[in-house]
Amino acid sequence: MKFVKYSSAVIGMLMIMQWVFFIVTGNVPEFETTPVSIAFHISIEIITAILLIFASLICKKRIIRETLLLYGQGMLGYTVINSAGYFAQSGQWVFLAMFALLLVISIFNSVQLFKQREH
Repeated sequence: MKFVKYSSAVIGMLMIMQWVFFIVTGNVPEFETTPVSIAFHISIEIITAILLIFASLICKKRIIRETLLLYGQGMLGYTVINSAGYFAQSGQWVFLAMFALLLVISIFNSVQLFKQREH
């Protein structure tokens, strides 16, 4: 269960750091081409990240924490697949591999959380 908590917190923090870095360095050209779409995309990724961090590090009630973590894993799975499509379209295979690894971690975490509920 520790892996689920810590990996979720780290992934959440890295998601926020990634978007801050991309925005500060001006590496989000979609602000010019598709501003509404990218705003929604960034918003759901930030919400996912906050949920993962909150559930991992702040929430103290076990059943609520596990429920929020499971929900967060589902959100993470969606954002990873959605983001992977963008990078696959542009041929950036290193990012695609990173998203594949994140999806594997999300699935692993989900399975662990389901197993925990059975006990």
